[in-house]
Amino acid sequence: MKTMKVGALIFPGFELLDLFGPLEMFGMYPENFDIRLVAETGDPVTSSQKPVSLPDHTFADGERFDLLLVPGGKGTRQAVNQPVIMEWLQKQSEIARLITSVCTGSALLAQAGILDGRKATTNKNAFKWVSGFGTEVQWIRQARWVQDGNIYTSSGVSAGTDMSLAVIADVLGMDKALQAADWTEYFWNEDPGNDPFAVKAGLVPDR
Repeated sequence: MKTMKVGALIFPGFELLDLFGPLEMFGMYPENFDIRLVAETGDPVTSSQKPVSLPDHTFADGERFDLLLVPGGKGTRQAVNQPVIMEWLQKQSEIARLITSVCTGSALLAQAGILDGRKATTNKNAFKWVSGFGTEVQWIRQARWVQDGNIYTSSGVSAGTDMSLAVIADVLGMDKALQAADWTEYFWNEDPGNDPFAVKAGLVPDR
């Protein structure tokens, strides 16, 4: 398999686990996934939890990515209103082989029009806010993650790690996904429909 260049978007207020959970799993196979952090400028980017990350590339660099990763976090509330981020996402979505988002990162994809006509999910505690973007999106209330074609969207925070293992399974095979989970001593929720948090958030009835 050709190495996939991963473009992981960062912006002020991104959620640490949204980003680094999936990147930890992709990073288990460096021969298959070449990970880069991308931001509007080359300045250090402060996360929701305050640790700072330094971008490898800026939007202006014109790098092309095979796999796009969009985290959520408190900063999405500002990022959805930034045309420069929307433009970058739109351009990359036309190039990328796979597009992924974690938590409220799906709000950015929806605002950019990338999820129109697709099924998608998001953080269940922020479901009402996120689902207000992209009127043409079929928002799934109960799902750990959703795959629709080449787009994967996950529920809140830790769900992104489950989703990334599903991506690895689809790209490299189930054995590689299970191996990555074993290497990281991670209990993988392999069932995308296993989402108890939708009940806790009151999005679906408790059966």
